[in-house]
Amino acid sequence: MTALRILLIAGYTIVLGSAAMFVTLLRPRGHLFRPFARSWSWLVCRTCGVRTSARRDPLYDPSRAALYIANHQSLFDIPALILAMPIDVRMVAKRELLFIPVFGWSLWLAGFVFVDRRDRARAIRSMDKAVTRLRAGQSIAVFAEGTRSPDGRMLPFKKGGFILAQQAGVPVVPVAIRGGHAVLPKGSLRLRPGTMEVVFDAPIDTRSFPPEARDALIQVVRDRISALLEAGDGQDPGAIRST
Repeated sequence: MTALRILLIAGYTIVLGSAAMFVTLLRPRGHLFRPFARSWSWLVCRTCGVRTSARRDPLYDPSRAALYIANHQSLFDIPALILAMPIDVRMVAKRELLFIPVFGWSLWLAGFVFVDRRDRARAIRSMDKAVTRLRAGQSIAVFAEGTRSPDGRMLPFKKGGFILAQQAGVPVVPVAIRGGHAVLPKGSLRLRPGTMEVVFDAPIDTRSFPPEARDALIQVVRDRISALLEAGDGQDPGAIRST
């Protein structure tokens, strides 16, 4: 990315992040955060020449709280997912993001779940909070690989998100994010303007998978996402353009 784009993104983050912090102080963890997150995402994508679109399976019901499981290829997965989401959603993020001035603080005030992978006890407490929010009707999104793929191919899925869904008794919605690796691969600042697509699959009822069948649940979700990624550009005429 060019220095100008980086400066512009920093400016968007400071201005919108500060405004988001202010409104979330007035209404902690409320829905007032979403317009700022969407505005930030739209500006970042627009500045970098990234267009996004979304497709949704007919059985997908956004009105029901769910745990969204997505693949992770690029830093642009986050704004693409925010723009594609038809509902207010929070994300599970690594604790290091919390210390990014303004950006991390605004996410914390909005109720994002930060997990410290180096402290098991603290990580368990964070996940318990996430379960409580899911049961209260707040949908949460997780990048199941835990980090960005270096080559675009999916890494092994971590179990944390699936444990959340099973403990809360909410469905899992597989989400495939395509095009991120081509736009900005991990470890690179060489931006290639292009199009990303976010595809929401039909929800999977976690009640059909007892804890001892968790590996089977993970495999089903992984297979669904893999199939969507391999399908190439969607030809569904019902595609919903986000930006």
